[in-house]
Amino acid sequence: MDFLKEFHIINSSIGLIHTIFAILSMVFGTMVLLNKKGTKKHKRVGYYYVISMLIVNVTAFMIYNFGRISMFHFFAAASLITTIIGVLAAIRKKKNWLRKHFYFMSWSVVGLYCAFWAEIGVRFFEMKYFWWIVMLATGLTSWLGARRINKEAKKMKFDK
Repeated sequence: MDFLKEFHIINSSIGLIHTIFAILSMVFGTMVLLNKKGTKKHKRVGYYYVISMLIVNVTAFMIYNFGRISMFHFFAAASLITTIIGVLAAIRKKKNWLRKHFYFMSWSVVGLYCAFWAEIGVRFFEMKYFWWIVMLATGLTSWLGARRINKEAKKMKFDK
């Protein structure tokens, strides 16, 4: 644990919880993206993803840079809203629910991957390199995510 604190990766209990559940969210989110949709496994792992993301976002609001809120809090709020809308669409099953669920949850996972790159940038690069690295990595991740989402959307039947 001293190693992690020394490199400013995890410097509090909240930071540790946030990191653990962020990793779990990435694992569960990837599993949902790569496996067949609509199965019992999809639903179970999807709920693990949602619970993990709720914990990630709640703990994100408890982490402050220099004692104040930052742009990361804005992205945490966007992530929380995206995840909630996506899961509520599947629970309520109202008009166009599958389309809403698919897009909101897919972008929730892509956003999580982008947050990963921002975290890497903050933790391991000097500020003069941070913006370039994060913009390049998140831009590429978003572009690849959009391609994957659009490809999968063409296969989906959104008439439910």
